[in-house]
Amino acid sequence: MESTTLINSLVLLMAGLLLVGVLTTKFSSRFGMPALVLFIAVGMVITRFIYFDNAFITQIVGILALIVILFEGGMQTKFDDIKPVISSALSLATVGVLLTAFVVGVAAKFVLGLSWTEGFLFGAIVGSTDAAAVFSVLGGKNIKKRLTSTLEAESGSNDPMAMFLTISLIEFFQHPDTSILKLILSFIWEMGIGLVLGLLIGRLAVYVINKINFDSSGLYPVMALGFAVLSYSGTSIIGGSGLLAVYVTAIVMGNSELAYGRSIMHFNQGFGWMMQIVMFVLLGLLVFPNELPSIIGPGLLLSLILMLVARPIGVFISTIAMKYSFKEKILLSWAGLRGAVPIVLATYPLLAHLEHGRLFFNVVFFVVMTSAIIQGATVSPLAEKMGLAGDLKPTNPSLLELTAHGKTKSEINHIEVNTSMAIAGKEILELDLPEDILFTAIIRNEQIIAPRGNTRIEAGDTLYMLSPKSKRKQLKAILTSPALPVVHLTEVKQPADQATNILPPTEEHPNKED
Repeated sequence: MESTTLINSLVLLMAGLLLVGVLTTKFSSRFGMPALVLFIAVGMVITRFIYFDNAFITQIVGILALIVILFEGGMQTKFDDIKPVISSALSLATVGVLLTAFVVGVAAKFVLGLSWTEGFLFGAIVGSTDAAAVFSVLGGKNIKKRLTSTLEAESGSNDPMAMFLTISLIEFFQHPDTSILKLILSFIWEMGIGLVLGLLIGRLAVYVINKINFDSSGLYPVMALGFAVLSYSGTSIIGGSGLLAVYVTAIVMGNSELAYGRSIMHFNQGFGWMMQIVMFVLLGLLVFPNELPSIIGPGLLLSLILMLVARPIGVFISTIAMKYSFKEKILLSWAGLRGAVPIVLATYPLLAHLEHGRLFFNVVFFVVMTSAIIQGATVSPLAEKMGLAGDLKPTNPSLLELTAHGKTKSEINHIEVNTSMAIAGKEILELDLPEDILFTAIIRNEQIIAPRGNTRIEAGDTLYMLSPKSKRKQLKAILTSPALPVVHLTEVKQPADQATNILPPTEEHPNKED
């Protein structure tokens, strides 16, 4: 009876955590800081009632959450956006992380009284920006697309570098005779295998999801997530970077024609939020508030060094050959938020039973919290003040929103019409659609319009069409073809004596020769 009561109490607690976590997102978006701050605060409050110090469980949950977060972020990353900045992002994700870790490591050696190896280990743990924090803060902000694309691509691809440095330094600390050359070759192997397997599994996922025909559309998001977990685990087992593989897999899937793509996106967003709530609450539970006062001074000093010295050095040097203005580099430096990744990496010294493992975790926790609160709340105002706010752009049309019809071979697609499409301003009859494609509804100004042959399509309409799956590409080609540019003809006046009669010769209008 007591065990049943305990289980029911834990289930009730989980329900409360999920509800509180979802409600706190309203406050986080209002104040412009990552939701992780409030989730961790909830966990710290619960420590007054529940004792929790299991770093192993926290690490497992943290890695699973990172898989979901990276997968969701990668699915929403458009390759056309990151292609112009991919070299900058990769430089920040490697050289930038290495420089940041080095500067913070030197500072940590003297501030915390650590050995050189331990100091650089601390720097490696906080060296990378966090995808969850960056996606959360930049997602709704009006900042130039080039800068947000750089930051998002960097945060999605720099976790492998930080994880490699952390694990390598722990191994070097425990086994000082470890070969440096071996570690360098290991890094090249991890990155290469992660990239290759990420591409292969991404293409395999797209092929399987598009070919298979489930009875329920709810199974497609589960299959997509299964491929994400497979990408991480399969790559990690053979010594590659699982996190890099997940991000690459997600980018491949998000930039492909994917059946039930919109449903997969929505599922990932909801599941990603749930995993963030669970992960950050667990991380908050792992912190003991009574231990924090002793590290406020060193933690604040290291946090300021990270934000004002180490990160800017990493950004300015790693982008020295890139075409970023001074103001843009300042914003890139300030928007390098820390979040879940450093805290998850901080559990590695705890599990390795290093002498200063608990100190690392507490100081990393303090650094992350100050970064999230200070930088997260000021990124958007700084961009506005520096003139780096971008133009608000309408969202891209959402294609191929599918609805399951049991085992039929039909689907419902929808697309939002904009002025750049050739179909804008045309009647449905003018589209010359195949007979087996049927307009089912048009939403215009929040009103549902029953489509007829003479119904004219307008920019801003959302069109819903029932069609065979085999006609998907043909339908997309018709709907998304660009409008032809308008050619403006100007009248050229000629002198009367040079005027040319362009009328054909007739009896009424004979030629001069006649």
